[in-house]
Amino acid sequence: MYIAERIRYFRERKHLSQGDLENRTGLKRCYISRVEHGHTAPSVENLQRIAAGLEVPLYQLLYDGKEIAPLPTNGHNHEPDWASRGHGKRLFARLCRAVSQMSEKDRQTLLFAAVKLSANARH
Repeated sequence: MYIAERIRYFRERKHLSQGDLENRTGLKRCYISRVEHGHTAPSVENLQRIAAGLEVPLYQLLYDGKEIAPLPTNGHNHEPDWASRGHGKRLFARLCRAVSQMSEKDRQTLLFAAVKLSANARH
């Protein structure tokens, strides 16, 4: 499932219209439509805004499996993922800033490399 399909899946699952998501994210409805139809590749910053508007962790929009990724847990206590607090949160913020400053072509190249690396890690 691609990012576009995941965004639409979560939006429809939460019974939200594209207009509702526009109000929650500040992104234009026509932009959300273009993202959902695969005509536009969103920046990491906009993906964060969409994930927050959908009230899902960002990694669930990026997850490359056939099923929706389960929420991670840390032992007995159900703590959020590594990018939600402390050093991981600061590192993730730096990564987002760096990716948001990339050109569209560089973002696509990075995404392609990440997909290839994750496919190799599974084998």
